[in-house]
Amino acid sequence: MIPDFQDVLLARRQIRPYLQKTPLHTYPAINSLIGTDVYIKHENYQPVGSFKVRGGVNLISHLDADERIRGVIAVSTGNHGQSVAYAARLFGISARIVVPERANPGKVAAMEGMGADVIFFGENFDGARIHCEALAKKHGYRYIHSANEPLLIAGVATEVLEMLEDEPDLNVIFVPIGGGSGAAGACTVAHAVNPAIRIIGVQSEASPSAYESWKHRRLIEAPNRTFAEGLATGTAFQLTQSILWEKLHDFILASEEEILQAMVWMIEHAHTLAEAAGAAALAAVYRRRLDLKGKKVGIICSGGNTSIEQLERSFAFVRSQ
Repeated sequence: MIPDFQDVLLARRQIRPYLQKTPLHTYPAINSLIGTDVYIKHENYQPVGSFKVRGGVNLISHLDADERIRGVIAVSTGNHGQSVAYAARLFGISARIVVPERANPGKVAAMEGMGADVIFFGENFDGARIHCEALAKKHGYRYIHSANEPLLIAGVATEVLEMLEDEPDLNVIFVPIGGGSGAAGACTVAHAVNPAIRIIGVQSEASPSAYESWKHRRLIEAPNRTFAEGLATGTAFQLTQSILWEKLHDFILASEEEILQAMVWMIEHAHTLAEAAGAAALAAVYRRRLDLKGKKVGIICSGGNTSIEQLERSFAFVRSQ
């Protein structure tokens, strides 16, 4: 089932008791850097530091009695897992999260702190995903996919609904894409509220599976080498891609170096901590800045769960330039 705008409105009502609205801020230094008005949606201010918690709360609040007894399982590089762990704790449900063996330690600690059983497996997201699916089948857990979940997409779409309530004159919104739930939600809301709003996706060129799938209108696997966990998927997913094929206006691949630079800009110019995926939209906006003159630009800072090592890498890169 493809979620529609009515599903997004219902999701907002469902998550409202548990999650506060996040701010939409504009910063003079960012506006000067880009050369137009830029509005940053601070999903890095969520309780788990990521937009994904919206989807987790919406989905888990709808589980039936049998699913709650069986418990849930998910695979994640960090933010989806934190979302599931947070929502599972809210509703008293057991949660298991499968993560790659070299998963972000801070994200792992957060999931464990919320009571989830963290299972390490595989070199990357895709290896962990195969193991997670096998565990779900073997033990009967409710498998919560990171993208192919209508309730999850409807939940995360509420971030763009809030953006347009605060700044209805936005002309274009840049959204980071890993599995694509955030971009699919953005497309759903913008198409319903104002089809003239352009939604532009951003992925790392080191992990371009979603981009290649969108470009060729079929699911494509691609190398998955980015350091940006939130963009690190080696395969695209049917539900989110079906929405993006119809409604996403454009898609940009950002280099790893552009993302590192954008992480530093977010700290220096927006006074905010953005993980690599959370800074990717700013990297794409900067590349397209000449085309954006006179536009009101929205950026989704999808999360702030970076590590000391990634911050050191980003500042080291900028100092080397």
